[in-house]
Amino acid sequence: MVNDDGVSVSSDRPLHRTESIASGGGEKRSAVVTAIKVKTAFTRLASTVRNHNSPKATKFDRAKQAKFSRTKSNALQGLRFLTGKNKKKVSWLDIERRFTVLAVDGSLSREKFGECIGMETSEFAQALFDALVSSKKLENQQSISKEVLHAFWLQMSDDSFDSRMQIFFQMFDRNADGHISEEEVKEIIMLSAATNKLAKLKAQADEFAALIMEELDPDKNGFIELSQLEALMRVPEPAHAKDSFLNYSTTISRNLVGVKRKKHTPLLSFWKDSKFYLSENWRYLMFFGLWIATMAGLFAWKFFVYKQRAAFEVMGYCLCVAKGAAETLKLNMALVLFPVCRNTITWFRSTFVGNIVPFNDNLKFHMMIASGVAIGTVIHAGVHLACDFPRITSSSDELFMRTLGKSFHYKRQTYVDLLKSVAGVTGIASVLLMAFIFLLATPWFRRGQVKPLWPLHRLSGFNAFWYSHHLFIFVYVLLIVHSLFIYLAHGWWQKTTWMYLAIPVALYASERLVRAIRAGLYTVRVVKAAVYPGNVLALYIQKPRGFKYKSGMYLFLKCPAISHLQWHPFSITSAPSDDYLSIHIRSAGDWTSKMKKIFSEVCHKPEVGKSGLLRAEYVDHDLEFPKLRIDGPYGAPAQDYMKYDVLLLVGLGIGATPFVSILRDILNHVNRDVENNGKKSGPTKVYFYWVTREQGSFEWFKGVMNEIAEMDHKRVIEMHNYLTSVYEEGDARSALITMIQALNLAKNGVDILSGTRVRTHFARPNWKTVFSRLSAVHRHANIGVFYCGAPAVAKELDTLSREYTHQNSTTFDFHKENF
Repeated sequence: MVNDDGVSVSSDRPLHRTESIASGGGEKRSAVVTAIKVKTAFTRLASTVRNHNSPKATKFDRAKQAKFSRTKSNALQGLRFLTGKNKKKVSWLDIERRFTVLAVDGSLSREKFGECIGMETSEFAQALFDALVSSKKLENQQSISKEVLHAFWLQMSDDSFDSRMQIFFQMFDRNADGHISEEEVKEIIMLSAATNKLAKLKAQADEFAALIMEELDPDKNGFIELSQLEALMRVPEPAHAKDSFLNYSTTISRNLVGVKRKKHTPLLSFWKDSKFYLSENWRYLMFFGLWIATMAGLFAWKFFVYKQRAAFEVMGYCLCVAKGAAETLKLNMALVLFPVCRNTITWFRSTFVGNIVPFNDNLKFHMMIASGVAIGTVIHAGVHLACDFPRITSSSDELFMRTLGKSFHYKRQTYVDLLKSVAGVTGIASVLLMAFIFLLATPWFRRGQVKPLWPLHRLSGFNAFWYSHHLFIFVYVLLIVHSLFIYLAHGWWQKTTWMYLAIPVALYASERLVRAIRAGLYTVRVVKAAVYPGNVLALYIQKPRGFKYKSGMYLFLKCPAISHLQWHPFSITSAPSDDYLSIHIRSAGDWTSKMKKIFSEVCHKPEVGKSGLLRAEYVDHDLEFPKLRIDGPYGAPAQDYMKYDVLLLVGLGIGATPFVSILRDILNHVNRDVENNGKKSGPTKVYFYWVTREQGSFEWFKGVMNEIAEMDHKRVIEMHNYLTSVYEEGDARSALITMIQALNLAKNGVDILSGTRVRTHFARPNWKTVFSRLSAVHRHANIGVFYCGAPAVAKELDTLSREYTHQNSTTFDFHKENF
């Protein structure tokens, strides 16, 4: 049976509707058996078509075939030529409006046809134009009137499958002779491949054209007729088991509905929503509340202390506010270091403290505390410069000497004198350094979205962020010097800045020392390297002695040949039981691009007949890879996967890397459980969704996916690949690809897009459908949702996790990878 967007082998008995949903077949399940089952459907199809064309066919066969031809399509249900935004039908009014803009002298040219009907792909649109012109007997016409365009629109938007099938056939039949030759099949394959940006499929056009002819032309007539192509798309469903490729695209949204909220009064709804929010975020809220309360307490304490001082007579409440802000600044300058003490956090994760402290939000807390530093700095410096200094310089001699004389050695101060003092210079310098650090840490500069002009062009990107952040060392030095020379505190016990900073600075310094020592010990040798399509470099590194880690962790990598200072984080893609470490690096900046270039120069060019990848292995010391240093491992949210009943792993592009190690480790656990008489440990079911926009990306983990498909005898892991460059299933532009995909999987058990046993879906996943399915199948389960990729999808997954947890018995716990 093929259901739930996955592939599985059905049982021989009819399934109850809910059982069918719950089966949730994985893509990798018994691919050989699945191929045989699907192949049977095609054999039955070929036999039906052959009997239909044979003069010896009985009346019964022809009657059966006639009934068969009237069966509603399941293979390409919804074959669409016109699709607007949000999958809505394109209205004639929209097309007519575009026609008015694009037409010249009342005629729309062939080149403008695609733009007029809302089809972005011009080549495919022109092929569609030719097919429609041919159907209307308008030979060699290169432009059409509005009336003809309206007739085309009626034909394309016709809900009748026969009408749409006729257009599809005519797109194949380039010479309009009523037959489709192998060469014409090849041409339309190449067109579909180009339209969907599938370079590999385009190169294999000859192979797949032959495959289609083999299936649809079993009598070797040299051509395909409309009835044969239509029959392929109208294969009837067996009574008990939907075991052909027809239900590949069956969406579970027909069987599952979204979350339905019960109607409550506004007050009750607010109470329920608040209760749910508190139960989901109590740890974060607890520490946030504690932080706010501590700052408020320190501010109030200093405020009232300085209100009792003699200096209050001169500066008033400006002094109280400045000193209160200074106290919160001391606290935050101490706290801001803790979230980046990675060794300490990694160690605490494995203790009971990990159940209380939200270590997964360490970077969020770091940025939050940094915002507190910024606010405290602005208030403290701003009030001093705009209020306190003017009041000091404008006060009377008598008042100044009586209240502030001792602090200033009984010497009147001008505004410039205050600025030139040690406290003034160090304060201003620290503010300027902080402003520079904060500016380059903003997303616009850190992600290179802002491109300053020369000579400031280097003040953008990750390198600028990384180097500027190390200026914090000078900020701390200036802060301590500043505190030693402040005017209104005389005893060492009153100059408390060093008391706040002593422990955090010592802890952070020890962390950096440990990292430096460990980096010296962990100088590693690369044993294998490969450069994959999509600018991805895979490195297989000798595992240092004593390097122990959990799946989901990451390490820092340094290549001295590029820079002696820069360390970059990468997820570990090898399993803990492997005798090597592997990481996958995508070129996304200066450093990663240089890494790819260096290793590409070492790697060999592919031999004839082998994969077009650059590869190299360290064998008999015949290669000299650049030396690397590693630091780690460090904890990440994904390492907590073992505490969940079910996992939903979602990776976008290179974001799949944290989960490759998890998938392999789970299989190792499952196999060990079998050896231990069935004692289960860890998740019982894993759903892995990998979404990428480039077909070549599947090469990155092709071996791993095939290994998982081979090893997963218990069907624990269900894998779903999504290729966003291909138009969604049901779109005419991807219809032929769907057909070839099903034929090849049936015959060879291999997906044409990924080159693995895992079938590739088109376009993007419907995440609401995914969550609906999991909540229906795994009732009362605790599901861990782990994500690595673009922030936009993270927000959607987080929202859906909360929504479905709030309204169902299933709990979804969302985690996003942060480095």
